Formats: sequence, C-alpha cells, structure tokens
Amino acid sequence: MILGVSIYEVLTLSTIIFFIGVFGFTTRKNLIAMLMSVELILNSAAINFVIINKYLYPEQLEGGIFSLFIIAIAAAETALALAIIINLYRLVMSLKTDELETMKY
Repeated sequence: MILGVSIYEVLTLSTIIFFIGVFGFTTRKNLIAMLMSVELILNSAAINFVIINKYLYPEQLEGGIFSLFIIAIAAAETALALAIIINLYRLVMSLKTDELETMKY
C-alpha cells in the first residue's frame, strides 16, 4: 500500500483511463480530441509502469525511468502531431477526419 492506496485501486484507475482513451480515439472525429485520447492511453501505461515497479521492486526506479521515456515520447509525438494538424488545417480549413480525403492524393 502506497500512501493508503492499494495497487488494485491504482490499476483500476489506470484501466479506466486507458479505456476512456480508447473510446475517445475510436469515436471522435476531431483530430485534437483524438490526440488527447492517445495521450490518455500513454499516461495510463506510465501509471502502470510506476505502480507495478513500486509493488514488485520498491527500492528500484525502473518504472519511473520508463515513465520518463513515455513522457518524452508523448511530448515528441504531440509536437509532431500538432505540426501535422496545423498544416492540414491550413490546407483543408477543417479538423474533422471525414473532410480530410485530400490526404489520399
């Protein structure tokens, strides 16, 4: 138990965050909302790394280090995705995925 919270509660929270991200990614039509959903999925993975590492090996920091890598990858992915989204918006004047058929050609 870490600060009065059991591993089951943290894993349940992480699972809920993951499925909110998956649901948001599959149902949203807006590219920004889809990007936010991917960030939720990556954050739930980072939470899992930290809590499982803390449960199995409480004196080591591998889970935290992997979480830092996930955060760095998420930041790079967000910067790249926002650049692509801004260029698409300039080209099409819309952020809806239905209206982005010009990417096919």
